[in-house]
Amino acid sequence: MNLSLSTRQWVITGLVVVTALIHLGLGGWSNPLFIANGIGYLVLVLCLYFFPQLASQRSLIRWALMGYTAVTFILYFVFNWPDIWGPVGLLDKAVELVLIILLWLDRNDN
Repeated sequence: MNLSLSTRQWVITGLVVVTALIHLGLGGWSNPLFIANGIGYLVLVLCLYFFPQLASQRSLIRWALMGYTAVTFILYFVFNWPDIWGPVGLLDKAVELVLIILLWLDRNDN
């Protein structure tokens, strides 16, 4: 497999792995929503950059990952209000916000 990802795309991949691990760690074996969210992040980034068969769909997958991340970001505040100040949650929201910005900036790079 020949991976020729840009630095930005590697950073996006790293941020996705970080947020996926946070969700998987918070989910443990007891919260299927967190587990599904973490797995969803990993599947989307794999489809975005690591399956050459999907290269023609990269734009659509990128938009799906941006939307997925935005929904996760918003639902954190919906489900946790007013107790939104946990350090892990805020760290994860910072990661997700940077992820959305980088995905937006990456939209013209294939």
